Amino acid sequence: MYQEERLIAIISYLKQHKRISVEQICTLFDVSRDTARRDLVKLEEEKSIVRTRGGALLPSHVELKPYLSRLETVSEEKKKIGKLAASLIYEGDRVILDTSTTVQACAEQLANVNCTIITNSINQADVLSSKSNINIQLLGGTLEKDHRFLYGASVVNKLSEYYADKVFIGVIGISQEGLTIAHEEDGVVMRKMMQQAKQVIVLADHTKLGNTDFFKYAHLSDVDLLITDKIPPKPFRELLQQYDVELLTADEEQTGDD
Repeated sequence: MYQEERLIAIISYLKQHKRISVEQICTLFDVSRDTARRDLVKLEEEKSIVRTRGGALLPSHVELKPYLSRLETVSEEKKKIGKLAASLIYEGDRVILDTSTTVQACAEQLANVNCTIITNSINQADVLSSKSNINIQLLGGTLEKDHRFLYGASVVNKLSEYYADKVFIGVIGISQEGLTIAHEEDGVVMRKMMQQAKQVIVLADHTKLGNTDFFKYAHLSDVDLLITDKIPPKPFRELLQQYDVELLTADEEQTGDD
């Protein structure tokens, strides 16, 4: 089992049992104590757990950092996902982009193709403004200053006037419970974005798989394609199959084993 698969499984166990010990990790995954400790260190670095003496707990609340702070730490995984997503935007496409940093990685690597981009992200609009062939429709509304997106009834109403070929959506969590995010006002807009597109494409690195956050804005059945960085564990792949969600992985070197 890859470390990424164990990390997802550890978080899943914590969601059910609230705590886990190093000994339990060793028994559940047939690994050494050193490997178990490295897994916990990795999860702590990702702020997914709180380490305790001999084990770990789930944090009581995960605070979402301001957008510009998150941009400073955009991972190589997100960049790979963004590159693959950008390759799916073609000449003449009408595309909706949401406000996530993973979707911005897509915008940054998008070729200067003749297409139309609809977004409520002032960062996405700024990134794309240097590309002469791209037509940008920036949705107006109330500015969420920390996370640099526009929201409110005017954004939702304006979205209802557009019909797009594709929408690219980021998540904080994607699981059996559906697609979830930290802010309700952002989620309401994203729900409308999905309704206005023929194809719904979710961009999520492996740390988001199996997670559930504060506000649910869509069901798994609303998703057509998931792009992630690593091949998910078999139970998650089976969940995607159950809901007819196609899967693309950005890590070409990884093989699809259990």
